[in-house]
Amino acid sequence: MKIGLFIPCYVNQLYPEVGMATLQLLEQFGEVEYPTSQTCCGQPMANSGCEKDSIGSIKVFFEAFQKYDVVVGPSASCVLHLREHGVKLFPEAKEVIDKTYDLTEFLYDVVEVRSLESYFPYKVALHKSCHGLRGMRLGSCSEKVERLPNKQRQLLKMVDGIQLIFPSRRDECCGFGGTFSVTESDVSVRMGNDRIQDYMNNGAEYITSGDMSCLMHLEGLIQRQKLDIKIIHLSQILSSDIKKKTEQKAPKLTTHA
Repeated sequence: MKIGLFIPCYVNQLYPEVGMATLQLLEQFGEVEYPTSQTCCGQPMANSGCEKDSIGSIKVFFEAFQKYDVVVGPSASCVLHLREHGVKLFPEAKEVIDKTYDLTEFLYDVVEVRSLESYFPYKVALHKSCHGLRGMRLGSCSEKVERLPNKQRQLLKMVDGIQLIFPSRRDECCGFGGTFSVTESDVSVRMGNDRIQDYMNNGAEYITSGDMSCLMHLEGLIQRQKLDIKIIHLSQILSSDIKKKTEQKAPKLTTHA
């Protein structure tokens, strides 16, 4: 399988370790390439009400990833943006977008991972991002009577040593919401603090999620208040033992200009 590695712009700039962890996971399932011509998916423009301004970004995405069997990225929000806006704005990209998956989807649905050689001996709370949960249906929502597999939780349960911690309000928004955190900063901060306190009250040492954007928001609040809890992306936990096995050599990554 030839896999195109899609890394969101903010992950590339601020959290490269998440990209590396995603790479280490994907290398188990095929030849992975990182097209260096990729840029932002265009989500910030759409979130700000300037949807058509993201067409250029979608065109770049199409040109960068059209040659791969599948495209995988560690961000449900970016993948959802492409699905909801990309085809409408740039119909030629449909074939590429149709084979683009969030990391959770790829592991659980495409290659059907049912066991992992991973080890993470900590108390971890899973933060369900709104885009992943309500947009991509990675699990069941509390406001709906439905039974969907919680794909991220199922993946985490395969990790040795982990203890999953459940907050009192299991799928509440963290308050990030992209530009919402800028235009409604006071509300956003209150929502984020409520989430963090709920996780801490239930004994979590780490907060994880499939969306680094939510974790970035929570991390800012944690650092400002010097709270005793950490954030970590889902990919980093799932690849935790893999990293130990490969730490003696740098991972091989093919770039495509």
